[in-house]
Amino acid sequence: MPPQAKLAFIALVPDADPEKHLCTMTTGMVELTVQLVTNMKQAIDMAKQLADQGCSAIELCGAFGNAMTGRIADAVRDKATVGSVRFDLHPALGKSGDDIFGG
Repeated sequence: MPPQAKLAFIALVPDADPEKHLCTMTTGMVELTVQLVTNMKQAIDMAKQLADQGCSAIELCGAFGNAMTGRIADAVRDKATVGSVRFDLHPALGKSGDDIFGG
């Protein structure tokens, strides 16, 4: 069996508690960490921490706009790849995360 891949999903949720809203699921091949954050600073800090812990890929929820996704990708460059779920207008928020959270 190949080595276990460490992956992460970060979601931007205004009323999240990053210490409480965190879980890790593990299979024989994948360790997936799901982390909720409330703002861009927390997202960048968590992405850096996850990358430093060996996470090779970080997926961002649709609340992260293009500018925010780019800032996180820059923060973990050469440590982890960054992808994103894309919505021009986030279905739960009604507009781009860049507009709401200040990308």
